[in-house]
Amino acid sequence: MDKAEFVQIRKFIVKLGKMLHKYGTPAFRQEAHLTEVATYLGVHASFISTPTSMTFVIWSDKHEDEYTHAARVQPGDLDLGSLARTDELVTQLLEGKLSLSEADRLLDEINALPNPYGKLITGTAFCLSTGAFAMLLGSSWNDVLWSAAIGLVVYLWVLWAAKSKRVTHMLEPVVALVSGLLACAISNYVDASINIRLVVLSSIIVFIPGLALALGLAELSARHLVSGTARVMDALMMLFKLYFGAFLGISLGFGLFGQSEFIAPEPLPRWTAWFAIMLLCTALVVLFRIRIRHAPWALLSGFIAYGTSILSAPYLAFGLATFAGAFAVGVYSNLFTRFANAPASIVIMQGLIVLVPGSKTYIGLNSFVEGQDFVKAEHVGQETFLIFMSLVAGLIFANAVMPTKKAL
Repeated sequence: MDKAEFVQIRKFIVKLGKMLHKYGTPAFRQEAHLTEVATYLGVHASFISTPTSMTFVIWSDKHEDEYTHAARVQPGDLDLGSLARTDELVTQLLEGKLSLSEADRLLDEINALPNPYGKLITGTAFCLSTGAFAMLLGSSWNDVLWSAAIGLVVYLWVLWAAKSKRVTHMLEPVVALVSGLLACAISNYVDASINIRLVVLSSIIVFIPGLALALGLAELSARHLVSGTARVMDALMMLFKLYFGAFLGISLGFGLFGQSEFIAPEPLPRWTAWFAIMLLCTALVVLFRIRIRHAPWALLSGFIAYGTSILSAPYLAFGLATFAGAFAVGVYSNLFTRFANAPASIVIMQGLIVLVPGSKTYIGLNSFVEGQDFVKAEHVGQETFLIFMSLVAGLIFANAVMPTKKAL
């Protein structure tokens, strides 16, 4: 291997690694994928990936060709459509259908792609996800509608944050504060039947880091200790910022608008939970930028997760229904890689969102600080811990029973 070829290879690997990180790929999947690509290209490589930094060490059989690259990066956001396109490109490269220079050029094209759904559809997805979550908690139609309305206001702040670094730095506590103020104003002047704290939680559910906590624990279970610890701590700090913003917003709201007497409305019928899963998973297709051809697979993942956990709950011990749900989703996602020849992450994220107890973590924090629950949640702390453990164990067992075809 001559010097020019080595330089081209290591530039491609570094670019690919940064793109995979940008699209929210967990460290253990990213490093395994990059190792596979490096081996095919005829070089040796070692990688260290964390949510905020990446280190590449690449060398050829000639020791003098060793190259080290360290970069400070921002935590990635899930972009499963671009991840699928990148995986297709790498697959074509490994099959010899693309040259390295062509693959490098196509990587740049993928990286420059805009959001395929646009601002209007994405804003609608924010409304659907917030309303669907309130529906999933078995609240009332009043809470569902007002959660969706406040979710739209939250999306406007997200659009502002995309243009302002100052807003980006304070986005999480601010949107929680604004949600708290709006919920209190609505309760006092418009609709006294809303559950203020539940509406606030539903309005900011997109930011609740349940998935990040689950991914962090999965990285820890895969012995990626630095990345897993960093991801878990980042998720906990996100949770604290959200809770503080909501706590401050509700306190200011009560001071400014007063506290009206709560009028309990009729709860939603139980069948609406299935409808909520459909709405939530549909919204996640947009928020995760999943390609249309993969959308039916992703929607089915949410129903498999929820259905398996609900149907197995009467037969399993406390909290272990999540293990059954995670196991089913893990097997399904690995089958998906075989049939669709696409990354398992495309469908597994939908199921994890349905299963992860991010909302329970928030509710438990509220119980710890205020000494009260705004939904029925006994032993929420123990249940949250057990669910997280069951989630990780279910994915581990699924990978043992049905090994994945792809690293991603």
